[in-house]
Amino acid sequence: MVAGRPEVIVALDYPDFESAWALVEQLPADTWYKVGLELFTRAGPPVVERLAGEGRNVFLDLKLHDIPNTVAGAVRSASRLGARLLTVHAAGGEAMLRAAADAAVEAAAAGNGSGAQAHSRLRLLAITVLTSLDDASLPAVFGRGATVEETVGRLAGLARESGIDGAVSSVRECRAIKLACGEEFMVVTPGIRLAGQDAQDQARVATPAVASAAGADYLVVGRTITKSEDPRTALETVRAAIDS
Repeated sequence: MVAGRPEVIVALDYPDFESAWALVEQLPADTWYKVGLELFTRAGPPVVERLAGEGRNVFLDLKLHDIPNTVAGAVRSASRLGARLLTVHAAGGEAMLRAAADAAVEAAAAGNGSGAQAHSRLRLLAITVLTSLDDASLPAVFGRGATVEETVGRLAGLARESGIDGAVSSVRECRAIKLACGEEFMVVTPGIRLAGQDAQDQARVATPAVASAAGADYLVVGRTITKSEDPRTALETVRAAIDS
């Protein structure tokens, strides 16, 4: 990763291990991958173990949201699998977030992990507001008067104070999070599209260049790469677009 330049994370949004691995084999060894609910539910922990065991960087996007003890246990398990990044819902509250943060530190001290990731502490990312939501749909979830900007800022602040390493948000809120929580507080931005591409099921999208200028540390890119006839070239196109 070039200093000051965001890393691209390829979303392995596939229904089975075989399809996901066929893509992995086409991309450079240093590529980051997101394993989300669809693939993890179907393929389970082995997909993370194999990726990590071969030295590939894994963002495990499970959006944990449960009582503190349950989430802490899941964090320890994710660390043992070798994941480098893991999502938890900020809406789970301070006690849950602190339990997750403590579990990540404890797992690192215990030497959990596999392959090349064995000595890298699992970093936790707080889910703030899903990029499929906007100001019109937010009040039904967070109450009357809720706005994306205010809710993202409040939840990101809670996460930072609770020991979480970063947040997931759209590019639109990225700079505000950095200003409020500090440059060291990581921001991962989904909803990345090349110029002219359809937003599809996302409500808040941006181009790679805009995300980079906003201070994002990681950009999650899915169909732009995974649906391409030449995924490797598509990945390089996204990387080049960051500097355009």
